[in-house]
Amino acid sequence: MREVMERLGARFSRGSIRYVMFASFTISALVAVLLTGMTLYARFSRQMDEAIQEENQILVSQVNQSLSTYLRDMIRLSDALYYNVVKNTDLEREEVGEEIRLLYDTYSDYVENVALFAEDGTLVATAPAAKVRGDADVTGMPWFTVAMERTENLHFGVPAIQTLFEDAGGGYKWVVSLSCAVELTGGSDTQLGVLLIDLKYSALTALFQSVKLSGSGYVYLVDGTGALIYHPERPLIASGRVRENNLRAAALPDGVYTETWEGSRRSVIVQSVGYTGWKMVGVVERPGFTMGLQQTLPFLVVIFCVYVELLILMNVLLSRKLTEPLRRLRESVAEVEEGAERPAIYIGGTAETRALGAAVQHMVDRLRQLADDVVREHEAKQKSELNALQAQINPHFLYNTLDIIVWMIENGQPEDAIRVVTALARFFRLSLAKGRNIIPVRDELEHVRNYLLIQEMRYKNKFRYQIDCPEAAADLTTIKLVVQPIVENAIYHSMDFMDGDGLIDIRAATDGKDLTITIADNGLGMPPDVVERLLTAPPPPGPQSRGRRGSGIGLRNVQERIRLYFGPAYGVTIQSEPDEGTVVTLRLPAVPYGEMEDT
Repeated sequence: MREVMERLGARFSRGSIRYVMFASFTISALVAVLLTGMTLYARFSRQMDEAIQEENQILVSQVNQSLSTYLRDMIRLSDALYYNVVKNTDLEREEVGEEIRLLYDTYSDYVENVALFAEDGTLVATAPAAKVRGDADVTGMPWFTVAMERTENLHFGVPAIQTLFEDAGGGYKWVVSLSCAVELTGGSDTQLGVLLIDLKYSALTALFQSVKLSGSGYVYLVDGTGALIYHPERPLIASGRVRENNLRAAALPDGVYTETWEGSRRSVIVQSVGYTGWKMVGVVERPGFTMGLQQTLPFLVVIFCVYVELLILMNVLLSRKLTEPLRRLRESVAEVEEGAERPAIYIGGTAETRALGAAVQHMVDRLRQLADDVVREHEAKQKSELNALQAQINPHFLYNTLDIIVWMIENGQPEDAIRVVTALARFFRLSLAKGRNIIPVRDELEHVRNYLLIQEMRYKNKFRYQIDCPEAAADLTTIKLVVQPIVENAIYHSMDFMDGDGLIDIRAATDGKDLTITIADNGLGMPPDVVERLLTAPPPPGPQSRGRRGSGIGLRNVQERIRLYFGPAYGVTIQSEPDEGTVVTLRLPAVPYGEMEDT
């Protein structure tokens, strides 16, 4: 199967769009037909299943209602015997046998016999007339013991052969015992007794024999413990030839369930029977709807063939109509590939192909524009880098530094002169950086340190500086000559006016995925309009602006270079207030040195 799918995929990938569309439409339509047929079949089968299940529930409910009516009549008979006969009779002066016999005659179609027993098991009265067998242990029988243990309830037993009375020639019968504790009055004494009503099992089974659930479904009856009271296959179950899942059914609450029993899947309908704790259980094999394929197969084949022919014809016409605009669009795009100066991109066909043609035309125009922008940006980048490098190598700084060196030598300070010369050499070496634009943060800060060492010699007792850079930030990437212009501005704007208490604080740190380098001074500060103008206003015209102190060229230069390399999300921010000092923050991406290409 995998090999077949791979071959079909390869065939599709090599085929034209017209062939792919034709095959896709045909296959999808056939799949849709099959899925629709399967869905309709499943829906019809489910609806039929639900209708049959609902009908079976109604039948079980009707039988349950008939059984409840029958049991309610037997309970009324028990209440009538107790409250109207036994409770109102003084057994020392009266007999209850005649009244019991009258009530028995009324219900003789449903009742096998009625008997009243004293607490010690002595027979008080019975109808019809019968004699207790001599070997019968009345007080040990289940119906007697349960009535004496729970005197407040009526108790229904399970089907059993009644062997309590001597056989009068009719044989022993199957009965369901109904018993309850009663109060017997004899003069001034009272004692407990037991009223026994044996219900005819045949009358009970007659309620079920006329019930026919769908298919081979049937109904059976269990008590609260799962013991069978009625089952159409009761003899076979008793012999072990048939089994029933009655114990599980007795434990289920009322409802409809699906179970698998001995290899067959079936629905189980459980309903409780009032007054007794019994449960009526309906069992129905899961129905299913099947079509007679032998009769309908030729008709289905003819319909399917006609449908496939119409489908192929429609797909041929549709694929041709949809692919013709794409073919013409492909030809116009090929002209672009061949280098045509101003090719006309085809725009036509459906809304999607027209939108595609318009998008291709816009893309071609945009590519031309981007190509022109790339050339301009490349030129601007080169100019910006050259201007930045020239701005840092300030001739005035070089002349002043050389004057300091001469003055130190003349005044007998050769060691200080050596320090300044060494710092100057390092300063220019790092400024050039072997032609590299991308350098580690530690090199950039070392360059600034050399610059500050020279300026500290020049502005003696004017300011001091400190540089803090953790190892995590020292190995990150920056572009060269972005910190020194900021420090130069801080010296020219603020430190020149300080008298020994000036401070320049330089700190590098990582902030999540960003690198920040802050240059803070405690100088004169600036008002907000000056701060805003430093980064947004264009530089003043004329070549003299390059050498003017405080013109803002260095800040704008740093801003443009950072954004040129890293994008508009990064750059320079300034925080300053008059007499409060200035904090300039450079924000760059935290990229380890060596992972970024030097351009």
